[in-house]
Amino acid sequence: MRNVLKVALLSTLVMSGSAWADIKIAVLDYQRALLDSDAAKKYAVDAEKKFAPQLNKLKALETDAKRLQDRLMKDGEKMKQAEYERLELELKQKARDFQLLSQELNEAKATSDNDVLQTIKPKLDKAVEEVLKSGNYDLVIDRDAVIDVKPQLDITLRVIERMNQMR
Repeated sequence: MRNVLKVALLSTLVMSGSAWADIKIAVLDYQRALLDSDAAKKYAVDAEKKFAPQLNKLKALETDAKRLQDRLMKDGEKMKQAEYERLELELKQKARDFQLLSQELNEAKATSDNDVLQTIKPKLDKAVEEVLKSGNYDLVIDRDAVIDVKPQLDITLRVIERMNQMR
């Protein structure tokens, strides 16, 4: 894709000045268009609610582990060996629980994100196609490949608006 972009850009630079003036160029931030869409924003809110219980469990485990660690550091020398070992074992168990729950949460979130992406991406692709057709652009460059661009050449907001109009 980048090689095609480079060839297209080089070939347009070689053209004469009058031909250059006839070319309609646009810049698109595809990732921003995806993330700023109403569908993505709604998913972010829904995901936050969906994964809140697991996140709260993680926070509670972290708080408990920190409390145990602080107690071991502060009172460890004064404790009986059996109590110290019990608290140390409890701390290790909380760390394992935290790691396991964190991994499960990350996997569930990644799966959920991927599922939503599969439903949003076709809408985004269609919105991009419609904006490109209506603007009759000759060349569209990814925003990541551009150092600076005039706002009137950036079609990202138009793509977001078009996507948000789709149901």
